[in-house]
Amino acid sequence: MHPEPGFYTHYKHDPSGKPHNYTYEVVGIVRNTEDKSLMVLHRPLYESEWMPPAKYQARPLEMFFEEVEYGGKRLPRFVKITDPALIEELAAIRDRMY
Repeated sequence: MHPEPGFYTHYKHDPSGKPHNYTYEVVGIVRNTEDKSLMVLHRPLYESEWMPPAKYQARPLEMFFEEVEYGGKRLPRFVKITDPALIEELAAIRDRMY
């Protein structure tokens, strides 16, 4: 199972906040050259003090799809965004940032 490229929210995303808080663009799947594990390559659509100079992040594939406990609930770590208007807004944010 591989995530499709596109925009995803992380379980820490606050729907009442800015649309891009804890939102990521999944670029694709990469292979770790040392241990051959698969990882999800993504980039944040929000600024973080620990990001520069990196523009991308990688997370183990299994971790991307796992559920976490947050606020007393079981939630998927990432959820794909399907709303066309929100996707358009996030694409504009991505274009400004990158």
